[in-house]
Amino acid sequence: MNDEIFMREALRIAQNAMGRTSPNPLVGAVIVKDGKIIAEGWHKQAGTPHAEINALKMAGESAKNATLYVTLEPCSHFGRTPPCAKSIIEAGIKKVVAAMQDPNPKVAGKGFEMLKNAGIEVEVGLLEAESRRLNEVFLKWIEKDLPFVTMKFASSLDGKICTASGESQWISGEKSRKFTHYLRDINDAILVGVGTILADNPSLTTRFIEGKNPIRVIADSKLRTPLDSKVVNDGEKTIIAVTEGVSNEKIKKFEACGVEIIKCGVERVDLKMLLKKLAEREIISILVEGGGKIHFSMLKSGLVDKIYAFIAPKIIGGAKALTSVEGEGFLKLSEAISLKNIEIERFDEDILIKGYVKF
Repeated sequence: MNDEIFMREALRIAQNAMGRTSPNPLVGAVIVKDGKIIAEGWHKQAGTPHAEINALKMAGESAKNATLYVTLEPCSHFGRTPPCAKSIIEAGIKKVVAAMQDPNPKVAGKGFEMLKNAGIEVEVGLLEAESRRLNEVFLKWIEKDLPFVTMKFASSLDGKICTASGESQWISGEKSRKFTHYLRDINDAILVGVGTILADNPSLTTRFIEGKNPIRVIADSKLRTPLDSKVVNDGEKTIIAVTEGVSNEKIKKFEACGVEIIKCGVERVDLKMLLKKLAEREIISILVEGGGKIHFSMLKSGLVDKIYAFIAPKIIGGAKALTSVEGEGFLKLSEAISLKNIEIERFDEDILIKGYVKF
């Protein structure tokens, strides 16, 4: 039972770096001696010491003959930092309890093997499901070469995201909006269609809370984004995905403003190709925030992993008022997108329904 308590603590502290370790996983480590926690550490940012190293530094000489609880297999290779397994051996740790094996081919069991060869007892699998949930973003990237995609929208009770006249500020409440900006903070990038840019000229930055700004990614087949729009001129990173037919002359004008242009697709932006190209750039988590057309395209293409749907207690009505998912829609109920592992939260008067897309 104590093993589970210590591992849950490692999982808890790993979350301290949510949104900061990309493209690395979230990892927490706890060192226990004589039944008591003597040190803790978590991986804070890519390129900085890993969780095990931070915990070992805190423990010092007391680490000798102690047990290390860690949420992911200690690395065995030189990457941005030296191998953690070597440091664990040198510190005199007698036992390592890990939640799961690292799926990264550079590690994948090699860390455990190094520890075992040094005479350290190794146990694997404690709270593995919780560890996999913690690192769902990293696992998707490593196992499928694609970013983990979260879709967020806020609508009225009748599914509207604006009135027939186009007014949309604000359907959801302040607490809901703050949480939306938290989602922007913890994701590497935010993806919208060009329609959102043309309609609202948004910044797509993190506000209302302290946090980092996501990379803005715009699906814009014909490169209709205005050169004077905020996403082009505010100095933050923007990527625009266009089709092959867009002229190099037009592209150069945007590149002169610091915008990166990615060509993917002939008639329309190939969204899966776009995601693959973003994954190659170590962009491993994406928040999709509109509009309704790109929401449908992403869902129809099977590219969405998780959904956050805010529902405000308002009724807007209007056949011409836009909904959170547009496009041609699914013609049969059997084709409709369903969610699993549903959770429901209250944000003042708003309701948040979140869940994972069933595949």
